[in-house]
Formats: sequence, C-alpha cells, structure tokens
Amino acid sequence: MKRRLSTGMLAGLLGGALLLTGCGAGSDGSGRTRADHSAPDRGAPAPDAPAPDAPDARRPSGAPEAPERLSTFALDVDTASYGYARRTLAEGRLPDPADVRPEEFVNSFRPDYPRPKDNGFSVTLDGARSDAAGWSLLRVGLATRPGDTERPPAALTFVVDVSGSMGEPGRLDLVKESLGLLADRLRDDDSVALVTFSSDAEVRLPMTRVGENRSRIHDVVDGLETSSSTNVEAGVRTGYDVAVEGRRKGATNRVVLLSDALANTGDTDAEGILERIDTERRTYGITLFGVGVGSDYGDAFMEKLADKGDGHTTYVATPEQARKVFVDQLPGHVELRARDAKAQVAFDEKTVEEFRLVGYENRKVADEDFRDDRVDGGEIGAGHTVTALYAVKLRPGQRGTVATATVRWLDPATRAPHERSGTVDAAALTAPIWGDGHDSLQLTAIAAYFADRLRGGRLPGAPPLSGLAARAGALAERAHSASVRELAEAVRRADGLSGSSDPYAG
Repeated sequence: MKRRLSTGMLAGLLGGALLLTGCGAGSDGSGRTRADHSAPDRGAPAPDAPAPDAPDARRPSGAPEAPERLSTFALDVDTASYGYARRTLAEGRLPDPADVRPEEFVNSFRPDYPRPKDNGFSVTLDGARSDAAGWSLLRVGLATRPGDTERPPAALTFVVDVSGSMGEPGRLDLVKESLGLLADRLRDDDSVALVTFSSDAEVRLPMTRVGENRSRIHDVVDGLETSSSTNVEAGVRTGYDVAVEGRRKGATNRVVLLSDALANTGDTDAEGILERIDTERRTYGITLFGVGVGSDYGDAFMEKLADKGDGHTTYVATPEQARKVFVDQLPGHVELRARDAKAQVAFDEKTVEEFRLVGYENRKVADEDFRDDRVDGGEIGAGHTVTALYAVKLRPGQRGTVATATVRWLDPATRAPHERSGTVDAAALTAPIWGDGHDSLQLTAIAAYFADRLRGGRLPGAPPLSGLAARAGALAERAHSASVRELAEAVRRADGLSGSSDPYAG
C-alpha cells in the first residue's frame, strides 16, 4: 500500500471560467478603481516601505505603531485545492482544513478583467463594504493577454504514473483520455515525449514531432498499463533527462507530471527531488505542470514539485474537466507571458487600520525581495487571471487612496524586468458587497469565504454557510453558470456536513 504524503482532501479544477462583469474601473473622480494599463515600465518603483528604525512623523508620541503596510506574494494560478475539495464533499467528507488554500478556490473562477494589448499585465482594483462594521473587501485582479494563433511551438515531456493504484477508475484511464485529447489538439510543429514510472522509469517515446506521428503517439498512450509501486523520483528524474535531451530552442519546454503523487519507492521526500528540478529550471528554463488524479491524492507533494519547477498544478476527476485542462485551456499551459511574477500591495496607513490577505500563505515573499529577481515568483501563461482578496478595515471618516498594487515580472524570453501598478480609493469600497452590480466581486467573496470557513477561519463579514449557499445559488441563476451552480452545491454539502458545528451558524 502506498504511503500517503498528504492527508489532503485537495486538488482542483482549472476551469470555472465564469466571465462576469466587474464592479467598474475608471479615473473619473467617482472613487472607483483606477488601473494603469499603459505599457510596462521597466524598473518603475513601487511604493517603498519606511526604514525599519525610522520614526513615523505622522504618529504622535506614545501612540501604537502603525500596522505593516506592505503585502508581497508570488503569483499563483494553481486551482487544485478547490476541485478536490468539491470531490471530497460530494463523497460526504469535509476537506482537511490544513489542506485548503483559499487562493485556489478564488482563482478557479476567471473574472472578466480588462486585458492588456501587450504581453504584460492589466492591474484592476475594486471592492465593496462587507457586513462587518468598518470592514470592506478589496480585490486585486491581474490578467494577461489571451494566446496567439501563432504561439511558439511546444516541447512537452509527459511523465505518467502507471503504478498499481493508478488502475482504480478515474486514474490511468482518465490520464489516457486526457493525453488522447491533447495529441489531437497539438500542432504539427509541437513535440512530445512520454515517460512512465512505477518502481522504475521507462522512456516510452523520445521527443517526437507531432506532425505525421499522431497515430504513433495514440498507440503509445493506448498501450499504457499499470504495474507495481510508485517511484516518483525516478519518473521526474528521467522525465527531465528526456526534456533536456529533446529541448528545443525558441519553444516552450515543459514537463507534465500526471500522477496521484503518492510516492512509496525511491526518494519519497519532495525536497529530495526538488534539487534536480531547480537545476533544470534555472539552466534550461524547463517548467513543470502537475496534473493530479485519484480520490486519494498527494497534493502537498505535487504542489511542492510544481512550485519549485516554476509551474502550477491542477486536478481532473472527469472527462469534462480533462477537456477543459487539455483542450480549452491548453494555450495558457504552453505559452508563457511572465516568469517569476510577484505582486506587492502597499496600503496607505492614513486610510487603512488593518488588512488581511486571504490565502497565499505558502506564496509569501519578503517585502524587501520584491525587486530581487533571483527570488522565485510565479509563472503566468496566456489568458490567465490572478486574483487576491483582502479584508480591509478602514479608518473612520478617511478618504483618499487605500492601496497601490504593483506587479513585477520577467520577460520569458529576455528576462528583462517590467512593472505595472494600479490604485483604489476609499470611495470604491463603500457600496455593500451584496448589492446590485457586484456579481463578479460577489463570486470572488463567496469562494474566499467558503474556503476560509472550511479551514476554520473567521473572516470579518462572512455569512453562515447556509447564507453563502443561497447567495451562490442566486448568482448562478443570474449568470446561468454551471460552474457557480457547482460552487453553490459544494457550499450546501459543507453546510450539511458541518451542521451545528458551524461557528457562523445563526
């Protein structure tokens, strides 16, 4: 039996692409969001933090120190936590609170943020007043331009788990279906390689141009069968060897790991494998995309591998989800817009008394490392969106700027640094969150409140689970959205499983 590397009730759906209109952005003096969509400004400064030992001239003697005003984190488009939580709830179990990552719930939905015309980011900030006195929600939205018809070619090395447990329904069979879909979707000038692993790793297909080899690729995929134990280390090591050997200059070179990530042979510690991934990432720019399967899934293990491999993770449980990942959203997987992308949000201490970032705990970056391009950030593809939600307590009666958000990234080809910023005023956070015209922000809030509740948090203004389910259901009806209906059903199931233990109940 495999040793579990995570108690996790995790993994996710990379879809939920609900396009809802945001709460409005502009610079008309109305207090709405102001976003800068101009060309990237290389090296443009973000707001600087005060020197650690410098006195604050605005704080009277004897008054308490002002709260930390910077929030810095690496961008993340992982969605694994949300989808696997939905699956465990459907099976009548609550997810393990320690394994719930709110940012992956939030980023499973794609708000209709403005898109930049260039290869940088748009920066959009909006918000609304929550139900907790003095508290508002502030949303920072980042988006990249959709993929080009003439994207660079892709060189993809698939590393497929064929261990014994992958024989269970919804594992290897789903992986084979996913790879079959992908083989039909790839262009003639793309290349693929296939490595399988159980107790050892085997190269089933060296790096091969798709072109006239689609039938050969399908034959290799169709012939995959399960074997014995799970040596993820051997699979990843061999996969990167094949990726390096078949690396194509000017192409997107990526390793795609498809597994339940429950290692029991070889090096079963993610840290032992990460060293190799880090070397290949830095030397050759080969990134890792982790696709999780199975009702029992080593989410923490897979996430560590993907984070160190400058990639991201998702989870598929159904053919529909596989199609979303490998067909509908393939361009975002193989066409990078940004490397080592980070965000820094500076809160104006004259306006803001307190703030809390929802999630991103394992993506935090030291404030002073925001412009240190040696510090890892996140890899963002074409057409991706990234959302960060803050609970913000405003100082009574204050007006003016609440926060300035700056995103910094490296050009995938030249590694030249670029930045872009946007701001939001206090007046943009005064309308009630559950009022008309805030559907997009409501969806973000429901996803964040839901995740925070599942891990035992108490975000200011969070409705009870029954209230969240009702709001999600109403939103689904307005938007005619299957993905929001799935969210509403997940909240209803959690409410039923929590029962009277829900601290928000009543």
